[in-house]
Amino acid sequence: MENLFRLVDHEDFFSRRCIWVNGPVIVGAGPSGLATAACLREEGVPFVVLERADCIASLWQRRTYDRLKLHLPKQFCQLPKLPFPEDFPEYPSKKQFIDYLETYAEKFEIKPQFNECVQSARYDETCGFWRVKTVSSTSRNEVEYICRWLVVATGENAECVRPDIEGLSEFRGDIVYASDYKSGQPFKGKKVLVVGCGNSGMELSLDLCNHHASPSMVVRSSVHVLPREIFGLSTFELAVLMLKWLPLWLVDKLLLILTWFILGNIEKYGIKRPSKGPLELKNTKGKTPVLDIGTLEKIRSGNINVVPGIKRFNNRHVELVNGEKLHVDAVVLATGYRSNVPSWLQEGEFFSKNGYPKMPFPHGWKGNSGLYAVGFTKRGLSGASSDAVNIAQDISKVWKQETKQKNQRTTACHRRCISQF
Repeated sequence: MENLFRLVDHEDFFSRRCIWVNGPVIVGAGPSGLATAACLREEGVPFVVLERADCIASLWQRRTYDRLKLHLPKQFCQLPKLPFPEDFPEYPSKKQFIDYLETYAEKFEIKPQFNECVQSARYDETCGFWRVKTVSSTSRNEVEYICRWLVVATGENAECVRPDIEGLSEFRGDIVYASDYKSGQPFKGKKVLVVGCGNSGMELSLDLCNHHASPSMVVRSSVHVLPREIFGLSTFELAVLMLKWLPLWLVDKLLLILTWFILGNIEKYGIKRPSKGPLELKNTKGKTPVLDIGTLEKIRSGNINVVPGIKRFNNRHVELVNGEKLHVDAVVLATGYRSNVPSWLQEGEFFSKNGYPKMPFPHGWKGNSGLYAVGFTKRGLSGASSDAVNIAQDISKVWKQETKQKNQRTTACHRRCISQF
């Protein structure tokens, strides 16, 4: 490969190979990593993409439910340099989005090193390079990549959040994480408790209902539920348009007024709204509002039961914080995801202990010593795309300048050699 120089390749004598990368190492081959790689390719900068799974976008391919569609219109979800096909619907399906990503990787000749699980990454101040150690999940071979730049693209959804609920381990029914849930078909005729009321929890409850299960959804805290569209226009698009002319607090007020006209009073169904507006909450806490695609209708009709927080599990029963007890056959944990960066990145200045950059958007993409982060803005695919463009341009400036200086030195050396003959 043009961007790899093998320093050591004596596998019969050493368990670890060292590989010099003439460009950045990108950890993660999800949409964020692919976007960064594509932008680097356009700038002519070589790179290596490391991916622990055996495919690109493993979250989308392996850990999402069948009915999933993009929650925002496609123009807000496309990656840099390649729009979605015109014949794709406004909200592409899971399969369509995966097809788009496969086409994207092929177009920009992105060929990740699959099954490479990063064990650690640290900046070596002695030599001024990053040292990234990996282990192959198939051969168990170890490799150390040495590079000038490190791009963290493992994202906000690298690992499932596993809730600590009393008695959960003793529950005798089925326990399924949202990442393993595919369809409500296996739960037909069963009483299912869905823990979590974000976009995933709401949509899984709807899917269970559509497959003739009896779901109860745990709503422990307040949450903003907005219609996906307002007067035929995407709610997200409407908010973006209004923010061009109005202050955020006023846009929040208008969104909530319009939501009340469309959805009505949802607090009587056990869903309380936060005191802060949806956009303010998104900007300050990173908490995404739920976009309703039919779940509220099922709640109003009584087909989906809303319950408060859980106190404990016991055998096949769950006791709620209000003292009520429910018999349930299965539990679906839609309790979200988290960053896994602290488990492998040995760095404490740029990233905080929760695995997110310390600097808020839009300054959280660049750290010190050639360290970058993409896809941690809590602003979805559009935020990742913005990061990717900034990172590629920043690296490209230095890489091109150093390459030019190196070529000039090489040319001068050749001329001196020629003049001696």
